[in-house]
Formats: sequence, structure tokens, C-alpha cells
Amino acid sequence: MDGNKTYRVTYKVYDNERLKKVSFHGMLVYPLYLRLTFDRRTTEYRSNLFDLFIKPKYGIRVSGEIYPPHVDKIIEREEKLIEFVIDRHPEDFTLELFKKEYDYYSRDLLDEMEPGFINYVRTYLDDEGMPYLGDALANSQHEVSIFDVTLDLKRALKPDLYQRLIDQSFLLAPPYFPLHHFIEAPLRWPLKILTVMEWQSPQIEEKFKVFMEKYYPKQDITEVLDAVKRHVDTFATEK
Repeated sequence: MDGNKTYRVTYKVYDNERLKKVSFHGMLVYPLYLRLTFDRRTTEYRSNLFDLFIKPKYGIRVSGEIYPPHVDKIIEREEKLIEFVIDRHPEDFTLELFKKEYDYYSRDLLDEMEPGFINYVRTYLDDEGMPYLGDALANSQHEVSIFDVTLDLKRALKPDLYQRLIDQSFLLAPPYFPLHHFIEAPLRWPLKILTVMEWQSPQIEEKFKVFMEKYYPKQDITEVLDAVKRHVDTFATEK
């Protein structure tokens, strides 16, 4: 970058009214897009978070009805992500670099780990003589969150059977369940995701350690953190 010039990045998260509306959990909306301008160049990208939250499992279920997540909350999360990536590159920012890092830091750990946890639950239930229940859960994975299903299993299974399901998951599954529990319990975020950007915040990792000591004192926190790191490292190799 030419040291004699000052470049300014501007951005906007907006409803792309040039496109057809899409169904967002039963509500027709325009897709969310990002528009960035830098060094007299402007480019647009479809919002990764919008594409994430359009998945059926993110519908909010209340008394048998399904409601969409609050779009304004998604926009707030997008703006934090955009500013985070921009601030990482005060001297070497480019639109190409932005897109590469935006795609990386917007990856949701929970969504990425969920298939592995579903496979684990399916195998566990099969081993315990409930193969049809496991198949039913696997076939509904795109419609509901496996975390919510697992909470319902706590009510349905015998206590020792449920406890083994959770305890063995630390050995045989991605750390999806404790991470999801983490954003539900101490953080109470309105949007149930945990992006790479958020996970790599030192404050979040420290809060997670405290959470693990409180809720899962018998588990090795170092092994859990290493498992998360391995997953994040796979995202890095795909950048």
C-alpha cells in the first residue's frame, strides 16, 4: 500500500431489493448483503450470517409456531464481524483479503460441529438398543437443533443413561454440547451461534474455562480446548 495515501473502508449491511424475496422461517424478506467500498472500488457479498440463520433449525419455536430470528440482531452481529476484519488490517487491507477473512471468521463452530455430534448420539442410541430413535434424530437434523433435542432426551431417558450420553461425548464427539451449553447458560446470547471471531477472543475463552469448572468439573478443560482448536485449524487450512 502506498504510504503517502490514506484509504478509508466504508460498508453497509442492507436488504438487497434487487433480488427476489426469500422465505425466512415463513416470512418473506430480501436477502441480506454487504457492500464495501475501498480505494474507489465497491464490491458486494451475500451475508454469511443470513445464509446461516435461514436454516430451519434456527427458527424460534413458541407454542407450536415458528418465528424468524430478529434480523436486526443478525445485522448487529454482521457489523461487529465486518469491523473486526477491517480493524485487523489497518496497513494491508484489500477487498480480496477482507472476503477471505470474513469467510473464515464468520464460520460458526456449533453449526460445523453439529453433524459430528449427531453421529455420536445416533451411535450411542443404537448401542443402547434404540436404533430407530437415533435414525429419527439424524433425519431431523436440518429441522431442529440437536442441542435442544438432547435437552429433551434428559427428560425422556433414565438419568444414568443420559449422563453417560453426555460424559462419553467428551471422548467420542466434537465438543459441540459444552460449547452450545456455554452460549445458553452464562452468555445468554440472543443468537445461538459461536463464530471463530468470538471464540478467538481471550475474554470468551476465559469465560469458557470458568464455565467448564462450574458445569463439567470432571472433564479435562485442556482436552476440550485442544479439540476446539483442531476444528478451528481445519477452517484455517480451507482459507
